[in-house]
Amino acid sequence: MAKKQPQTKAKRPQITDGEIPVVGAREPCPCGSGRRYKACHGRAAAQAVTELVHRPFEGLPGECDWVALRELVPAATVELTLKDGLPEGVPSVTLATVLPMAWPALRREDGSVLLGLQNDTASGDISRDLADTLQRALQAKPGTPVQGRRAPADGPRLQDLLDPAGTFEPVVHSGFEFWVPDAQNATPEVTASLERANAAAIPTVKLTGVDAAYWCETPEKNHLRWVMPHPEEQLLDALARLHAAGRSSLGEGTRLVGSFRAHGLTVPVWDLPSGVLAEDVEKPAAEFAERLAAALATDAPLTPEERRARGGLTNRQVTLS
Repeated sequence: MAKKQPQTKAKRPQITDGEIPVVGAREPCPCGSGRRYKACHGRAAAQAVTELVHRPFEGLPGECDWVALRELVPAATVELTLKDGLPEGVPSVTLATVLPMAWPALRREDGSVLLGLQNDTASGDISRDLADTLQRALQAKPGTPVQGRRAPADGPRLQDLLDPAGTFEPVVHSGFEFWVPDAQNATPEVTASLERANAAAIPTVKLTGVDAAYWCETPEKNHLRWVMPHPEEQLLDALARLHAAGRSSLGEGTRLVGSFRAHGLTVPVWDLPSGVLAEDVEKPAAEFAERLAAALATDAPLTPEERRARGGLTNRQVTLS
């Protein structure tokens, strides 16, 4: 019997780690190792996907308002300023709380870009996911939406794309008519999405006298939800001092009822009587901000009454993200 000749395998082209595309977890890894992607180069990608960034908007102008628009405000827009300026053919970039059909982004017919903030994201870093969506929207064909995807683990974040000296000035809307400049020519799908969104929107107003405080109206009572930048433990101590002293309300019939945690920041919440409107709490909120600043500057140990007040506030704390 003739002796078998040793087989020679054709050499696979060498691919560097940075060139390996993302494929399905059970598919062969493109690097040529013979292992499944999830057991090879997909490990690093999976770790990047699951690693949670607790303060994704830290370092951006208006971090507290970013959190509010992500979690609390139904309909709002903000004009964004890019670090390198607007590309040719893109007259503006606008952040929006929600877009029709839950699109992550939309390149309008005139070339302008709308970036959705409240969409689900594929990784633990909302900032990286939004930056990836924004970059793809800037290059998309006018008149087309941008679909979601898993952002590259080494891709830029919003902090890399947006001008750190730019302003962040949310405009709160009563509905989502900003979606369609020409509502009469909107597609039936967009029109239906607009009607559903408007029906579900809670009336919301941004206070003008303090930062990142939003009044909202619900059927039973109104609320003020105020995103604050202070470290959580320090803020809870200060709120407890004011609560124990009977100085934590925003006027007659109002009550500090607890707080949310959202994207690394704390959001105190007040219940307001149904008759109390946004303009009614402008002055009380400004006065409360002064009391809070004094309480934050106090480092004395909490008294027993203040510790009980702090325990009550902590027990009524809810984590949104």
